[in-house]
Amino acid sequence: MNTLDNKITAPAPVQGTPEATGQLNDLLALMARLRVDCPWDKKQSNHSLIPYAIEESYELGEAVQGDDDEDIKGELGDVLLQVVFHCQMYAEQGRFDMSDVITTLQEKLIRRHPHVFEAETLTDDAAVKVRWDEIKAEEQQAREARGKPKRHLDNTKAGSALMQAQDVQKQASKLGFDWKGIAGAVDKLDEEIAELKNELTDKSKEAAKYDISKANIREVEKELGDCMFALVNVARKLNLDAETATLTCVHKFKSRFGYIEAQLDAAGKLLEDSDITEMDALWEAAKQHERSS
Repeated sequence: MNTLDNKITAPAPVQGTPEATGQLNDLLALMARLRVDCPWDKKQSNHSLIPYAIEESYELGEAVQGDDDEDIKGELGDVLLQVVFHCQMYAEQGRFDMSDVITTLQEKLIRRHPHVFEAETLTDDAAVKVRWDEIKAEEQQAREARGKPKRHLDNTKAGSALMQAQDVQKQASKLGFDWKGIAGAVDKLDEEIAELKNELTDKSKEAAKYDISKANIREVEKELGDCMFALVNVARKLNLDAETATLTCVHKFKSRFGYIEAQLDAAGKLLEDSDITEMDALWEAAKQHERSS
């Protein structure tokens, strides 16, 4: 925590076997202990935790929709864990700690609610939203004064990678950086897929084949990202939402795989006892079942 000379020190690890007390300081000490004694927690970085923060936020949304108190408490705890985990690592780096994060949040909430804490009078939620946006604009001016200039794509919406990709493309299109029709977007998708295939190809063989063991996985990751980005652009050109399309596919996959499990169960078999040929045949049956239902 912050000391009197304003140096940042990480919380001291809890000793012995901890108890669940419901106190923030005890939670910080527990996290500090995990960073010392848990092999998985020790190897994490702020960047490695990014996917988990996103995943936990989505799971919280699902829990709220499900309206089960135990699930909601668990998922809120998982989101809080991400905050505590990040704060622990930044404190270890001597940059800031949990008290700094809480103070920053308090200052922001007070600053953005002058109609609550000052003399301003706002009569409805629409007026509050307008004032909120005005204050955010003032905050942006302050950031620019600190040497952080505003860029045209800085207002891209937060969200999943698909949501951000589609919004950043939309913003760029408004600035004239776009193809007029869908043909250019489709051609770009083909180009990116070809580059991905090339990266996966073992060029040392006379008859080139895909060989992941010979691939540069970092370059493959970049090319795969380019393919995803290009595919999102095709969705945008079709006025479709890439996130919704992908979620629809996920739901469809889970439904079809559930059909496979149900059919195997009816036959007295386990998934582990089946092979890809049998499961693929059941997959096709699941598709036929969808069409007939």
